[in-house]
Amino acid sequence: MIRPIRARSITTIALLLFTAVAQAAAADKTLDVYWVDVEGGAGTLIVTPAGESILIDTGMPGVRDPGRIHQAATKVAGVKQIDHLIVTHFHLDHFGGAAELSKLMPIQNVYDNGIPEQNPDNNPNDRSFLVTIKPYREFQAAKRSMIKPDDELPLRQTENRPKLRFRCIAAKQQFAKARSAQEKPNALCAEAKPKDKDMSDNANSIVTLLEYGDFQLFIGGDLTWNVEAQLVCPINLIGEVDVYQVNHHGLGVSNNPILVRSLAPTVSIMSNGTRKGCDPETFATLKGTPSIQAMYQIHRNLRADQHNNGPNEYIANLEAKCEANHIKLSVDPSGKTYTVNIPSNGHKRTFQTK
Repeated sequence: MIRPIRARSITTIALLLFTAVAQAAAADKTLDVYWVDVEGGAGTLIVTPAGESILIDTGMPGVRDPGRIHQAATKVAGVKQIDHLIVTHFHLDHFGGAAELSKLMPIQNVYDNGIPEQNPDNNPNDRSFLVTIKPYREFQAAKRSMIKPDDELPLRQTENRPKLRFRCIAAKQQFAKARSAQEKPNALCAEAKPKDKDMSDNANSIVTLLEYGDFQLFIGGDLTWNVEAQLVCPINLIGEVDVYQVNHHGLGVSNNPILVRSLAPTVSIMSNGTRKGCDPETFATLKGTPSIQAMYQIHRNLRADQHNNGPNEYIANLEAKCEANHIKLSVDPSGKTYTVNIPSNGHKRTFQTK
């Protein structure tokens, strides 16, 4: 005799099936990175395979940049809150949009260098900084922390997928430990040429490394020339990476060739403006780095030196009055390949991890 299935048994079976489907869906999700157009500021959004969101910098204050980040997060990436916000340093094009963004969506954890009590650009008599920093100091977040080298974000892992790590490599000109006690001196350091010391807060930028299996993405805020060299000299603290988010919007006071060549990225992605960044010196450094196969830009450089641009196919926004097009990168669940996509023009190219 066939016995009828009890309601509790049906519920249990349904729950098991739902759990299995949910786990399979999570395992198939990619690690996604979005470079939001904040007109020459910075706003990099990361969405993990487990659905957590990490935002590095928030663009300028006002309606435009927070609105664009909110649009990218909710309508494109499909997240409802920012789980982790990292503010690399205290310049307005990096921290300015945070307070307004917090009115548009919840921000849970905030990490920075500790809010300074005076202008951090070696200008203690400038009282205007206290006005501009006030909204950032006062906006509501679940938790605020001062990040330090070797700190890692407590990210959820996805079962049967590569390990995901997001860690701090440098902050306030302090550095993480060497990867191994057996590390050999970096031979490229013999070619290092220092510049005048940078006394601004750019030099204090928080430097982070995103790792997913074999994939590695370097994000250095507005870190400048001499401190960049310390990341890789005398010991390369990072090793080689797949993707280099071009420091400081591509300005020539940053992007030391010693750093770029030591990281040996396959892809560079520049958050520049139509007339900000993409300087000739930086463009030459990127073009002259043998490992780089593709150079992406948020904006086409529209200054007189327009020859310092990559092919239009690799640029998200070509006109001065742009449509705020973004660049997206997705890492395959295996961590072995990644695809860079500019949805507005249909460009898509896949690369192997190192």
